[in-house]
Amino acid sequence: MTPQPPQGGAPPIAAARLWSAGAATAVVAALIAVVGILLARGVFDIPVLAPEGEGTWGDADTMTYALFCALAALVATGLLHLLLASTPRPFEFFGWIIALATVAAAAAPFVAGGETSSKIATAVINLAVGVAIGTLLTSAGRTATRAIR
Repeated sequence: MTPQPPQGGAPPIAAARLWSAGAATAVVAALIAVVGILLARGVFDIPVLAPEGEGTWGDADTMTYALFCALAALVATGLLHLLLASTPRPFEFFGWIIALATVAAAAAPFVAGGETSSKIATAVINLAVGVAIGTLLTSAGRTATRAIR
C-alpha cells in the first residue's frame, strides 16, 4: 500500500536529497556529453560541435555543450520539485515533459546545417542526456518523497 500524502496537500519533499540528486544528475549529464563527443570525434571521426581540424577534444564548444547539459539537469530538478509540490500525479507530468523535451533535443540537430553524420551523433548524445536526466531524476524524486514519511 502506497503511503498517502497529508490531507489537503502535496507529499512532503526531502529537498536536500532531491537537489543533491539533481547536482549528481548534472554531473552525469555533462559527462555523457563529453564522452559522447569524445566517442564521436575520436572513435568514429565525426566532427561534432567543431570543425574537423579541431581534433578529438575540439574547441571550447565541448565544455559549453557539457555545461548546458548540466544546466538542463538542474532546470529539470527545479521542474520536478515544483511538480512534486504542486500537482497531482507529478511523475506522469514530469515524464511527459522530459520525454517531449528529449525528442525536441534529439530532433534539433536536423533543422541546422551540417553533415548528416554530425547531426545523427548530436541527436544520439542529446537522446542519451535526456534519458539519463529523466530516469535519474524520476528515481530521485520518488526517493525524496518517501524519505520523509
